Amino acid sequence: MLSITTPLDEATARSLKAGDQVLISGTILTGRDAAHQRMVETLRAGGELPVDLRDQIIYYVGPCPARPGKVVGSAGPTTSGRMDAYAPLLIREKGLRGMIGKGGRSPEVIRAMQEAGAVYFLATGGAGALLARHIKKATVVAYADLGPEAIYRLEVEEFPVIVGIDCQGNDLYASGRAKYRREVSP
Repeated sequence: MLSITTPLDEATARSLKAGDQVLISGTILTGRDAAHQRMVETLRAGGELPVDLRDQIIYYVGPCPARPGKVVGSAGPTTSGRMDAYAPLLIREKGLRGMIGKGGRSPEVIRAMQEAGAVYFLATGGAGALLARHIKKATVVAYADLGPEAIYRLEVEEFPVIVGIDCQGNDLYASGRAKYRREVSP
């Protein structure tokens, strides 16, 4: 098990390999479909983003409301493919270094990751209540009008993820499927 602390620099990102189990501590941002769409529209209109993405990790999550005494409610990953239309621009032009979600990514996202030295982490779907235990503080920092899809700054401690796609383009989803096909083929 590897431990990393944010912000995530390029050398650390490039050292991670698909399949590595990682514990993230520090600050990560959140953002889902609506926040990504708004960020990209802002950039295309010549505006500035409300948050600096350089060397940051975005977790594709919309945290559920917190129960009394809790920081956030359940905080499980959403399907990353919904951000594929926006991620390459944020990686190439704003220096986004990492993403956390679930599911595969498009070839365009993988190319942008290889060029810029970004990494894609997988969080376990269906384990949102367990993942929320690793979130120590949650603050809305942009797009509050989007409710749970606002951009939050999360302070996390030993947040468990797996490297799904590394900076060399090694894809755990593709290699896993290939291995399964070899094992079940006659």
